[in-house]
Amino acid sequence: MKEGRAIEKLPLMRLGEAPSRRRDLLPKVLWIGVWLVFLSSPVTDLASGGHTTGGTVAGWLGLAAFVGIYLTLVFRNIGRSAMPPRWVGALIVVLGVLAVLLSLTLGRHWLGLFVYVSVACGATLPLRAAYWTIPSTAATMLLVGLHVGEDEALDLLLLVLLIGFAMTGVRQLVRTTVELRQARATVAQLAANEERLRLARDLHDLLGHSLSLITLKSELAGRMLPAHPDKAAQQVADIEQVSRQALVDVREAVTGYRRPRLSAELAGVQVALTAAGVIAELPSEPDLTGVPEESESALAWALREAVTNVVRHSGARRCTVGLVRQQTLDGPVLELSVEDNGSGGSGSGPGNGLTGLTERLEKAGGSLDATGTRHGFRLVARVPAGSTADVGSGA
Repeated sequence: MKEGRAIEKLPLMRLGEAPSRRRDLLPKVLWIGVWLVFLSSPVTDLASGGHTTGGTVAGWLGLAAFVGIYLTLVFRNIGRSAMPPRWVGALIVVLGVLAVLLSLTLGRHWLGLFVYVSVACGATLPLRAAYWTIPSTAATMLLVGLHVGEDEALDLLLLVLLIGFAMTGVRQLVRTTVELRQARATVAQLAANEERLRLARDLHDLLGHSLSLITLKSELAGRMLPAHPDKAAQQVADIEQVSRQALVDVREAVTGYRRPRLSAELAGVQVALTAAGVIAELPSEPDLTGVPEESESALAWALREAVTNVVRHSGARRCTVGLVRQQTLDGPVLELSVEDNGSGGSGSGPGNGLTGLTERLEKAGGSLDATGTRHGFRLVARVPAGSTADVGSGA
């Protein structure tokens, strides 16, 4: 197990990236070195002594320059370290010129250099440019071969074409791999942002409701303390219970397991409205048969947010909660309505709570309407349901 974990932790060289460490340099060198096999023919030709001393020296210098330029293109024109297009084009032209001069002056053994010119075209040039430079390289080699060795040119013609176009495919694979890696990083970032947004909504809904209730009960306890210590003690006990439950809810929200139930929220609404001195008219125990869990959870959050706003901002004396199952053109929906006779608060637009609630309902396939009425404020939340029977209403 330890060895497996150690292997997993080893940083791997990624396709499409230039080597950034010595550990990555060796595999790159080995991979590129395999393709230097076509240099065996010109090296053997120079080592055989079939040329004059000046020709041999010129041949070695030309071969060294050719290999240096080729390796520069391969190593430097990868990923983030890509050279400007004008430099790439200029170096490929130099490669082609060297291949022509060395083949014409030193003989048919040097025609293999055109393989590297074709590889460089396929690996470094844009696709449109590669599609005509590779055949041009093969045609040039064929023309040079007519002067120095027709048989060798015909043998290499198909190889020059195939390996050049194969490198265009390899380059596309590298580009796709890099884009896929970037897309995965983007998706991971979006997922992290969505999780932070979900956590922010959950904490707002949880703490806003619980802290509002704690504030109300603390004020009641303060007013009752001098004349009614027993009732004040009961309010303090309720505060302790609410704070403990809030702590549990926050822990569950952080771990992602918080799934509020509509029936539990209705019971909590009764306590919160009564403590705030608001007359509550609530529906009977709802029948949620067939309602998706995500829809029920979204409605429970909507009920909590709506009642929290009633308690904190509206100044209402009465609050009516309705819950009805309806059939629409889009299918059955479960509709929750919360209406009060208060002032509706002093805000000029929707706050963080309503904005987060709208996002939550839309994610569940539902919608939210929040508008002022003649005598207060009305919030209506709708989510997809499973059947078409009425579940009750509060009014």
